[in-house]
Amino acid sequence: MNEEQFKQALHEKGIDLTGTQLKQFKKYFELLVEWNEKMNLTAITDEASVYLKHFFDSISASFYEDFTGSFSVCDVGAGAGFPSIPLKICFPNLKVTIVDSLNKRIQFLTHLSKELQLTDVHFVHSRAEDFGQNKDYREQYDIVTARAVARLSVLAELCVPLVKVGGRFIAMKAASASDELKDAKKALNILGSEKSAEYSFLLPIENSERTLYVFSKTKSTPKRYPRKPGIPNKTPII
Repeated sequence: MNEEQFKQALHEKGIDLTGTQLKQFKKYFELLVEWNEKMNLTAITDEASVYLKHFFDSISASFYEDFTGSFSVCDVGAGAGFPSIPLKICFPNLKVTIVDSLNKRIQFLTHLSKELQLTDVHFVHSRAEDFGQNKDYREQYDIVTARAVARLSVLAELCVPLVKVGGRFIAMKAASASDELKDAKKALNILGSEKSAEYSFLLPIENSERTLYVFSKTKSTPKRYPRKPGIPNKTPII
């Protein structure tokens, strides 16, 4: 997917990028490749694949769910900034917080946001489990997103505690993850959320499967969750 195809594909979804936004995506790609030589940010570095598998794929959540309001968004384990930075470029009204356990990635994202002149972006170096127990962040966000971080039973424990009651947890999965959804049913219920939507679609050009799960926060998460770092992964709530 080249820049023109990217622009056209988004136009077909109702997103018309300005010249400034296209320049931001181009700069994003250049910085991603440059920094990737110093640290492992992504295995995908050719322009066509970055525009399709990172940029377009990240924005795909907005084809189905509303990102047009001045929502507070928390991206858990965003790595090189996916999906929240592409979403932020398209929807500058978003207030974005990214939490990541690796400080080098936070340094990259801080530099990136300055270069792209993004406002209302906040980066936190922390394990998601510790972050979720911090009263400054717990149950503070309208939308919490995660893309390719962990199985849903684990991911729910890291993400749902951050969602304010009435907010949304959006899990972006590569293919249909119905087995993950079954495993996560107990966790989602205990943590205070329920599935409100599910979308399956194909990424253009390569036609790879994508599934988006949306969970509504219906009640406050019990204080004991998330548990200490490492425990959700070792012993998921199933």
